[in-house]
Amino acid sequence: MFELHPRLAEDTLEIARWSLCHVHLMKDARYPWIILVPARANIREFHHLAEADQITLWNEIRRASEGLEKATHAEKLNVAALGNMVPQLHVHIIARFSSDPAWPAPVWGVGEAVPYDPADEKKRIAEFLQCV
Repeated sequence: MFELHPRLAEDTLEIARWSLCHVHLMKDARYPWIILVPARANIREFHHLAEADQITLWNEIRRASEGLEKATHAEKLNVAALGNMVPQLHVHIIARFSSDPAWPAPVWGVGEAVPYDPADEKKRIAEFLQCV
């Protein structure tokens, strides 16, 4: 049975459920940041997914990437599945801008997360969901 890793549950907000993935917004207003979590139990790596799920995941990564790019007009998207801190397979899709706090480095380990203002959080979610 699928369960979201506690760290993802703490650091993100679920905003949608697609055919394979639970779609989450990272609770960090500094970066427009979506996380896709395949709803499969005990999956750590992409190649551990069934072949049909691998194809679905790639399609959902594309869908989220296109939606985030359209919603934010990002200069660059960072797409990564690291899993060093959270072993459960999840994919980060982060809109990047030359004006963001970590540019041009990766976002990990740069400062502390900034919580969303509730109105801004709702707006970010609505903009993304309208574009996917």
